[in-house]
Amino acid sequence: MAEHSVITPLPGTFYRKATPDAPVYVEEGAQVSADTVIGLIEVMKQFSELTAGVDGRLGAFLVEDGDPVEPGQVIATLDNL
Repeated sequence: MAEHSVITPLPGTFYRKATPDAPVYVEEGAQVSADTVIGLIEVMKQFSELTAGVDGRLGAFLVEDGDPVEPGQVIATLDNL
């Protein structure tokens, strides 16, 4: 089983949910497809969806909800199936 890193292309703030009261997009351990949204990157009130990029199982988030992120930073890992 290969591991895939989900990397942010943008600087900003990472969010695991659409609004403070919403459920997270995806839980660790969940099966995802390449186009599954796993979070948002917010830059100056502009929100960009961050997708898994490959089919697999979400292994772990390496940043917390609300953490600042930089371009090229690994946000999460996935186990390719």
